[in-house]
Amino acid sequence: MKEILQERAGASMIRFIWLDLGYTLVKTHREEVYFKTLQVFDVSKTLDEITIAYHLADKLFMREFRGVLGKDSRAFMPWYVGVLNYYLQLSLPIEEIIQVQQRILKDSVTGWRAFDFSKPTLRYLRELGYKVGLISNWDNTAREVLRRNQLDEEMAEIVISSEVKLEKPDPAIFTYALQKAGVTAQQSLYVGDNYYDDVLGSRQVGMESLLINPYGKQGIEELDYERVISSLEELPAYLGHPPKLNLSACSVVGGTCHVEN
Repeated sequence: MKEILQERAGASMIRFIWLDLGYTLVKTHREEVYFKTLQVFDVSKTLDEITIAYHLADKLFMREFRGVLGKDSRAFMPWYVGVLNYYLQLSLPIEEIIQVQQRILKDSVTGWRAFDFSKPTLRYLRELGYKVGLISNWDNTAREVLRRNQLDEEMAEIVISSEVKLEKPDPAIFTYALQKAGVTAQQSLYVGDNYYDDVLGSRQVGMESLLINPYGKQGIEELDYERVISSLEELPAYLGHPPKLNLSACSVVGGTCHVEN
C-alpha cells in the first residue's frame, strides 16, 4: 500500500493530514450495549459477531442511504436495528429492542471515546512535521468530544459541518478547510471511514484520500479502491515512516503516550 502513495509525483508535497471524526478517531461502546441488550432476550452472540454486524450495517447505510447516519438517530434507529439484526440472523421485536437498549444506555458510561492509538498517532504525525486537521459532519457536540479526548490540542484546524453549514461530500466544505488552513489540495491527504462522503468528497477538490476499513474488503466489496488502511494507526507507515512504537499499546496521561508493559 505504501508504494501506491509513494509513486504519486506529488507524494512528497503532503503537509496536511485531514481527518474524519467518528470511527476514524473516536468510537462508542455500542457493541457492548447491544451484547447486554441481547442477553435480556436470552440471545447469545459474541462481541466479535456484533462488531462485524455493526460494521456491515454502517457500510450499507453509507452506500445506500447516504447522509442518514449523520442525522438524528431517532429518525433511523428502528430501520438501523432491523438491518443490524438481519446481519446477526435474528428476528426480534425492534421496538422492544430499542427500549431495552435505551434503558441499558442510561445505566452505562456513554459517550464517544478515542481509540487507544488516536492521540499517540496524531502526536507522532506532528513530530514528523505534518499538520493535522478535522473535517467532520457533526452536530454542536463535536468540540466537546475532541476536548474530552484531548484530541483538540493536536489539531491545527477544526471544520465542523454544523458550524460552517456545509456537509461532506459537498466539495465546498473541503475547499473551505483548505482556504482556512492556507494549504492546497495537493499538499493535503484526507482520511476517513466513509467512501461516499470522505473519499468522493475530498477527491472532487483534488485531494488524495485514504479509506479506513477494519476488515479488509468486508462491507466495501462494491468498491474498486486500493488506498485502504485498517485504522489510523497504519497511517505513518503508509506515508513511508518507520513505526515509532506500538501506538495501540499507549495510554495517554496528561498528553503523554505511556507504553503499557
